[in-house]
Amino acid sequence: MSITLIILYGIALLLIFFYSVLQLSLAISYLKSKKERDTRKRPEFDYDKLPVVTVQLPIFNELYVVERLIETVSQFEYPREKLEIQVLDDSTDETVEVIAKKVAEVKARGIDIVHIHRTNRKGYKAGALEEAMDQAKGEFIAIFDADFLPNPNFLLETIPYFDSDEIGVVQTRWSHINKKFSLLTELQAFGLNAHFSIEQGGRNAAGHYINFNGTGGVWRKMTITDAGGWEHDTLTEDLDLSYRSQMKGWRFVYLENVTAPAELPVAMTALKNQQFRWTKGGAECFRKMSWRLFTTKGLKLRDRVHGLAHLFNSSVFVFILITALLSLPVLYIKVQSDKYDSILMIGSFFVLSTIFLSFYYWTSYKDKTRNVFVSFLRFLGRFLQFLTVSMGMSLHNSIAVIEGYLGIKSSFVRTPKFNIASGNIDWKTNKYVEKKINLVTLLEGALSLVFFGAMVYGFSNGEYGLVPFHFMLFIGFGLVFLFTIGQLDWMNKDYSQDDIIDKTA
Repeated sequence: MSITLIILYGIALLLIFFYSVLQLSLAISYLKSKKERDTRKRPEFDYDKLPVVTVQLPIFNELYVVERLIETVSQFEYPREKLEIQVLDDSTDETVEVIAKKVAEVKARGIDIVHIHRTNRKGYKAGALEEAMDQAKGEFIAIFDADFLPNPNFLLETIPYFDSDEIGVVQTRWSHINKKFSLLTELQAFGLNAHFSIEQGGRNAAGHYINFNGTGGVWRKMTITDAGGWEHDTLTEDLDLSYRSQMKGWRFVYLENVTAPAELPVAMTALKNQQFRWTKGGAECFRKMSWRLFTTKGLKLRDRVHGLAHLFNSSVFVFILITALLSLPVLYIKVQSDKYDSILMIGSFFVLSTIFLSFYYWTSYKDKTRNVFVSFLRFLGRFLQFLTVSMGMSLHNSIAVIEGYLGIKSSFVRTPKFNIASGNIDWKTNKYVEKKINLVTLLEGALSLVFFGAMVYGFSNGEYGLVPFHFMLFIGFGLVFLFTIGQLDWMNKDYSQDDIIDKTA
């Protein structure tokens, strides 16, 4: 029995190590392409020959931010006769009236804007996008979620990159208007910056498949049609369509230096909803697309391998959870006998994985200063915080991944928005925030106590090797539990409003 547990423990560690090696390779690809990326210039274009663009704004019960979004997009610097705005409204509350009033106001200014209200949510966001396709006038379609505040020149910065008929998507980097709001938002920004710089930038530079991120990007309408249109059998319709498009031969362009400012979730329940959708959707796309990646003729071997690894990414949370849980009997085995000490040296893979991941996140770290030593110390603290909370999210996200692989369907749960810029920053007043405690939250609290006990047990028996790991799990699960039950609004730092709102972050 002991050897079986140790083997399973080792396999989980090796899979985490494999994930870290892939992330390291992306960081290297990103660095190799840095000079070319930094000197890249926007293609020349004729302002008078710009194509017609439709901007789609998928909305569901966004009372706090929908007016801000519509007003922001109406300010786009683009020929008015070549710009159409579609507000795709699936709302079931007073958001419908708010949108109707705002659309009428914008239309009165001579802007081509339409309010498309569905009385059902068939297909959720993907269904709304698909149903509006036939009505879209544009040759290109830009999409923005409700929490985005795109810059006025967004279209002028992206449309010129469709300078080849093979280019199907131009995706931009998300920036964060409320990064400094709290520890929670700072950690989200830390993780998302790595995704957008290294994963998207590294994959694009190496010629691997990347994904449209659901918002903050532009599609060639023909690409969507050619790939079979929006489908709603996964929770990440953007990832699904991205792979179907690229497997058909369409190229994607990623622009790191063009940003799409957005608001990060400020409540843990909101973040959990978002994480659940992303991780479960990733697993659903792996289930849906993996066989196609194996069997589709004409694909390069590297596209098959890296595509499978990309779609399998969210499974790392399952491996983290398995490693965490198996570390408990492994600790007991180590205390009871030194028989397996040499085998248990496989724990060093966790150290190597951490080193590789630290390089990956350091490469994407956006808060560097000229003082490298001070920057690295700040980074190290943020990296350890991020790693710790990520471990604490492993139970919640593992459930999402497992559901995705098992084909268990769930509804598209939106991420509540707050409109930080308006000063409405009290999560307790937001009607969309979930305020009930579920079983998973209670289990997170229980796991925090379990790993605290394991830490004490290791100390008292002179087995210190797993103590740092168990300490991080104790803090990680504890923070996620506390953030969830109390939202920890008292952890918000005392920033002025000017500090909180940053459209250039």
